[in-house]
Amino acid sequence: MHVTETCASDGANVITDVATTPATTNDAQALPGIHTRLGRRGLLPAEHLVDGGYTSLVHLEQAAREHQVTVTGPLPGNLIRRHRRNEGFDRDDFYIDFDRRQVTCPQKQVSSSWHGPCPTSSPTAAPLIVAKFTKGQCRPCPVRARCTTAREGARNVGFPPRELRDLQVRVRAEQQRPEWQARYAVRSGVEGTVNELVHGHGMRRCRYRGQPKAHLQHVLTAIVVNIERLSGLPPTGEAPPPRPPTAFQDFLDQHRIRRLKSWRAVSD
Repeated sequence: MHVTETCASDGANVITDVATTPATTNDAQALPGIHTRLGRRGLLPAEHLVDGGYTSLVHLEQAAREHQVTVTGPLPGNLIRRHRRNEGFDRDDFYIDFDRRQVTCPQKQVSSSWHGPCPTSSPTAAPLIVAKFTKGQCRPCPVRARCTTAREGARNVGFPPRELRDLQVRVRAEQQRPEWQARYAVRSGVEGTVNELVHGHGMRRCRYRGQPKAHLQHVLTAIVVNIERLSGLPPTGEAPPPRPPTAFQDFLDQHRIRRLKSWRAVSD
């Protein structure tokens, strides 16, 4: 079993939603249900900071369209091995013309066919359009080795439909900016909550059999954490005390290594 939790960005940083699902459930599959439950209670955030497990392109678009929620999290880049080694062309090196249903490669060759969008086997993956080039175009290409590892075949380029493709390009560009990274650093508070639930309250060990009983355990544990946090708040009008530094932050201070501004208990 695993727990999906959402934290409010108020002073108490309280847990507002707990979802218990089978361990085989992809994190991104749980996101629509979380937003639906938060919407019923009027607790939907304008921006939802999530980790990389929830940044399905389909669910980013769905959250914005159905709930007006901006899902912010690291969207994976190109995972092709040649691209990771900076030795080849990735999808972004190809020009996609959705109006003409054509793709142009870096060597100015135009794709011969366009198929899709077709659904993929993953429930969280976007539908895929595939543009194909011919062997006659790829075999004589002087940079063929940078484009495909196939000995006889030609290059195929897969990409999501236009709306999702535009969203993908925009999100990947935004997450490279310092403003996005500083805003996303707040996510560390959520990771601290997960750590508190797991190591302080044993959330990874179910005390009961069956998902309904396990979910009840998770909800009661979240309530306990909220009570602990609310009881520790200072009187109204007073600023909350700063969080104590971690052992790693103490180590940096002892060696006079400057911390990033996004970290807790920042040193000057």
